[in-house]
Amino acid sequence: MTIRLPRPDGTARAYEPRTEPLTFTTGAPLTSRTVFSAAHVVADPYADTTPDSAAAVDWDATLAFRRHLWSHGLGVAEAMDTAQRGMGLDWPGAAELIRRSAAEAKAVGGTIACGVGTDQLTGPATLDDVRAAYEEQLALVESTGAQAILMASRALAAAASSPDDYVDVCAHLLRQASEPVILHWLGPMFDPALEGYWGSADLDVATSVFLDVIAAHPDKVDGIKVSLLDARREVDLRRRLPQGVRCYTGDDFHYPELIAGDAHGFSHALLGVFDPLGPLAAEAVRVLDTGDTAGFRTLLDPTVELSRHLFQAPTRFYKTGVVFLAWLSGHQTHFSMVGGLQSARSLPHLARAYELADGLGLFPDPALAESRMKSLLTVYGVPQ
Repeated sequence: MTIRLPRPDGTARAYEPRTEPLTFTTGAPLTSRTVFSAAHVVADPYADTTPDSAAAVDWDATLAFRRHLWSHGLGVAEAMDTAQRGMGLDWPGAAELIRRSAAEAKAVGGTIACGVGTDQLTGPATLDDVRAAYEEQLALVESTGAQAILMASRALAAAASSPDDYVDVCAHLLRQASEPVILHWLGPMFDPALEGYWGSADLDVATSVFLDVIAAHPDKVDGIKVSLLDARREVDLRRRLPQGVRCYTGDDFHYPELIAGDAHGFSHALLGVFDPLGPLAAEAVRVLDTGDTAGFRTLLDPTVELSRHLFQAPTRFYKTGVVFLAWLSGHQTHFSMVGGLQSARSLPHLARAYELADGLGLFPDPALAESRMKSLLTVYGVPQ
């Protein structure tokens, strides 16, 4: 059996899907690395919404996907960029997501950390407004018992006039936090509004500011998540962290080598690509737990081609591929997204994502994935 997949040049080629998936263990905890998957939200496809209306979420399917990640030993990074914060999911929707997911984590014993931002600010804002917005979200996350992730803020990027403004806002929040937080540096390839974050477009200068914030409050920083897609810079940054502060890689291009590490240290992980790669990623880390770095790389290195495809420019639209693969994998019954973002990637892009994921054995039911891919191709007018 073959399936005809469209190419970017308008032609199509025959592809023969695999018939057997990879199999993975579940339940065993990961010991050598702390690993979070930033999880997507499942839209309610029956809701009568528009891209400008509040998100309609299928809560049952959304929480079921988180239970899937927890069952493989992964932590869930909730209400992050992968959950379409600021790209379809507004603050009221994110707040509800945090409450529900944190309660579910308690019920099943899952690890969870939740994004704290300022996305309730929808217009021009002062630094005082930014502090208040961060405080509101931090209070909500801490009230649920989840760990807080201090996310980069579009409002702070717009309001700050110097690196000192970033330092003052972050220091204020860290002093208030009841438990150590994860600081998140999200690069402009994920969100163009964050260009020049930490007060400078010069990444060396920005890195120094970022490190100054951490050095002043090492007891309030569990770790940092770096999403700059620059492996060399991440390695340099993690070597300069205070003792006890972790580096969580957010580099969806170089994660195998960064997690494996070197003689000077390694990165933990908080990755959007571990949404579709969850079971395989967990299996690879269990191999790493035994000290078998080569075996870890053998499992995880082949996934990089898929990840680079999903996260290709414009990188912020990687969520479309993530949700597409969740549909093909049977984790949801439809390929629709909050904000209508299922239209953000082309059919050839999705076809290549299917081919790469199938080649890795990611689909629990390859026949279901093939059937769903063919149904999408039929809608687009691609003959089979």
